[in-house]
Amino acid sequence: MWLITAMFAFTYLGMAVGRLPGLQVDRSWIALAAACVLLVTGTVHLEDIAGHIDIGALVLLMALMLVSAQFGFSGVYSQLSEWMTRHAEKPSKLLLGVVLLGGVLSALLVNDIVAFALTPLLCQALLARGLDPRPFLLALAMSCNAGSAASLIGNPQNILIGQAGGLAFWDYSLQAAVPALAALITTYGIVWLFWRRRWWLSAPKAAPGAPTPVAESLRYKPLLAAVALLVLFSTPLPREWSALAVALVLMMSRQVASHRYTHAVDWNLLLLFVGLFIVTGSVASLPEASEMVSSLVGEGGLPSSAWSIAGISLMASNVIGNVPFVVLLLGLFPELPEPTLILLAVMSTLAGNLLLIGSVVNLIVAEGARRQGVHLGFMEFAKVGVPVTLLSMLVAVLWFTLR
Repeated sequence: MWLITAMFAFTYLGMAVGRLPGLQVDRSWIALAAACVLLVTGTVHLEDIAGHIDIGALVLLMALMLVSAQFGFSGVYSQLSEWMTRHAEKPSKLLLGVVLLGGVLSALLVNDIVAFALTPLLCQALLARGLDPRPFLLALAMSCNAGSAASLIGNPQNILIGQAGGLAFWDYSLQAAVPALAALITTYGIVWLFWRRRWWLSAPKAAPGAPTPVAESLRYKPLLAAVALLVLFSTPLPREWSALAVALVLMMSRQVASHRYTHAVDWNLLLLFVGLFIVTGSVASLPEASEMVSSLVGEGGLPSSAWSIAGISLMASNVIGNVPFVVLLLGLFPELPEPTLILLAVMSTLAGNLLLIGSVVNLIVAEGARRQGVHLGFMEFAKVGVPVTLLSMLVAVLWFTLR
């Protein structure tokens, strides 16, 4: 018990900090290292791992990453970015385009992939126009989180929740669409309010690059793939196998080698999930853990009101991150009712906008911007993220309470 508890504390402290001082290791390494310690010492046996790891969620996440890669190969991301910057007459209109683009794409694809693809494109295009990329990057990160709340395939934690509870794809979206839309509107309004007089840099820094050319045969593949996914997700077929089938069909191409798709998969994120599944599953299987949780939440189990789930999500998502929080909660409460799971999916996603460490998307945008010479700081993010999160979560709580 003591070793499992120690590795659990090490893992979730690592999730909060994000690294080990003096070493170039990240959250995935921390989670995998803790899992390996448990396996090597014999504390957890190989035959126990199958019960801890949600294979269906991992397959679905990987398949959606493969589908998302097609959007990049088809030039969709760069074409959309180029179109926005060319047609936007005012920064406020461009900001609206970024919010809509991030929100809509993140409802259809994994938001991590959308943020990873669009961040460098936005930085390059905006610097070339003499615009400060920071407000638009804030809008991108927060709209990716907000838009992904509307879908069970929009982000990793929603994929996990949908798989764990067997939630119906369209039923969930109907309930989550209003809070997600309200969060997108709030994101636009707050970013505009804070940055409306500070759009411009002193001078353009570089010439805009040409958009990625699109092969005619690849132009319509992303649209057809998205339609196929939405249709298949409306059937009784398991979502993970439906998505994998669409991905395998996309990978049959005369222009793009299949290995380029697998190179586009974020294996680091998948390994993070494997490590978290093993560590949290080991803790959840301890009788002492069940007793402690029962003493904390009472015999009635996890509070199911919208206010309670919002408060728990807001605190935990910004201490250890919304993905590790959801993995932990599902491990401790494997039989949560459907209404609670829906609340958890929406609230944990919206809570990720509070601080830079609240969501993987935020970190992806900040790191991608850094590579382009743009610094997006912790306090800079919080000044916008705190009001955006509190207002959007308040709307979500009122929406679910009234329903």
